[in-house]
Amino acid sequence: MKKLVQDFEVLQRKELNDDHFVLDVKALEPLPEIRPGQFVNVLVKDSNTTFLRRPLSIHFVDYERNTISLYIKKIGDGTKKLGELKEGDSLNIVYPLGNQYSIPNNANTLLVGGGCGVAPLLYLAKHLKEAGNNVTTLLGVRSEKDAVELDAYKEYGNILVTTEDGSFGEKGYPTQHSILEKEKFDYVFTCGPEPMMKAVAAYSAQNNIPCEVSLENTMACGFGACLCCVTETTEGNKCTCTEGPVFNINDLKW
Repeated sequence: MKKLVQDFEVLQRKELNDDHFVLDVKALEPLPEIRPGQFVNVLVKDSNTTFLRRPLSIHFVDYERNTISLYIKKIGDGTKKLGELKEGDSLNIVYPLGNQYSIPNNANTLLVGGGCGVAPLLYLAKHLKEAGNNVTTLLGVRSEKDAVELDAYKEYGNILVTTEDGSFGEKGYPTQHSILEKEKFDYVFTCGPEPMMKAVAAYSAQNNIPCEVSLENTMACGFGACLCCVTETTEGNKCTCTEGPVFNINDLKW
C-alpha cells in the first residue's frame, strides 16, 4: 500500500478529559483506503524536545467528510504540543502505515482496550459490524472520568467498562469482567498496556480463541529503517511498524 506524506487541516480538538483528546483533521486530497489497525506518524512543530514524528493509531475515518480522527493522550512535550492545535492549523502526516486487524464474518467478537490503547478499536468495531459480526467492546480504565466516548462505541455494539477504583462499571481489570465467564467469543482483538494484552492473550489461549494484539512499540520512522520498534516473534525479530503493529498471539514469544 502506497504511503503518503500530506498536510491536513485541523477541524476540531475535542477534549475528553484532562489527559485525553480527539483531533479531527481533514485531508486536502481524497483519502486512500485506510484499514482498521493502521497508524500515522505526525510531525510536531515548534517543539524544542520533539525531533522525531509521533506514531498515533487511527481512531476513526469519515470518508464523507474526508477526515481522520486521532485519539491522543497528553504524555510528553510532543503530545502536549498537539493538544495546543487549533481549528485551521496544519498537521503534516505520513500515512497509512502498518498492517490491519483481521475482519471475520458473522462471528461473536470481543474488543478489549486499556488506557489510550482504545484508540484503534472504534474504527475496528465499525468494520466488524459492517461484516455482520456481533461486537462487544470492553474498556479498562482507572476511574469513571476515563470512561470516554462510550456513545460512539454503542453505535457498533455492546459496550462494557471496568474501572480500577470501582467508580463505574465493574471493579477490576478487563480480564476480570464477568462477561468472560458468561459468553463465548469467536475472536478477540486487543490494544493497550502490554501486561493487559498479555492477560487477554492468556485468556484467549486458554479458551482456544483466535486473538490479535496491536503493539505499542516506539515507531519513529514507520518504514522499518530505524529499527526502534523491533519485536521478537516465532519467526525471528520483526519491525512492528511494517510487519505489525497487529500480530496474532501465536506469532509472538509471549
